[in-house]
Amino acid sequence: MKIIKLEPMKFSDSIFTMTGISKKTVEEHLKLYTGYVNKYNEIQEKLSMLGAEDYEKANQVFSTIRELKVELSFAWGGVVNHEIYFSHLGGKGGSPSGELLKQIEKDFGSFEEYKKDLKATGIAARGWVWTGWNFREKRLVNYLGDSQNTYLMWSVKPILALDTYEHAYFIDFGVLRAKYIDVFFENLDWAKVEKNYNDCCECECEAC
Repeated sequence: MKIIKLEPMKFSDSIFTMTGISKKTVEEHLKLYTGYVNKYNEIQEKLSMLGAEDYEKANQVFSTIRELKVELSFAWGGVVNHEIYFSHLGGKGGSPSGELLKQIEKDFGSFEEYKKDLKATGIAARGWVWTGWNFREKRLVNYLGDSQNTYLMWSVKPILALDTYEHAYFIDFGVLRAKYIDVFFENLDWAKVEKNYNDCCECECEAC
């Protein structure tokens, strides 16, 4: 197996001075993100070292190759999900504009209805919520994942990610997840989300 070593992404310094989400929360959260990067690299290394016997013993109940392949997807999800999340935080909130706003209004009725749907999905999710562009249906959809790698939707590319694990908000909000989601909206950089959306529409490639 070819190894492609990842390095942690550098995010805007504005994520350390957000309204309602403390610097301490961000610092601790980034440690978790870096851990996913390191584990992804470690699992790749272990996969590259598998021998013929490991492949012969592959089994869906338990086997080394099953364990490594499953955890590779978990680590990769942990990397990508957090990179989307931190890349569009540190903004001034408000609302999107341009083609993204038009699409939200088309698919959800209004921006307020979109926010209501995203917030309810965030309260229902155990780990993550994404707004994604469905290439097949040509629409935006909010969907959830209970873990880094669960309930993935094919032909959908995420343009916004909301981390709903407790580590994302417990220092600042305790059990008040709904309040955290409100503050998440206040710190979004919609220009970044709009770019993610525009990139999808320009590409129209389900594998991008």
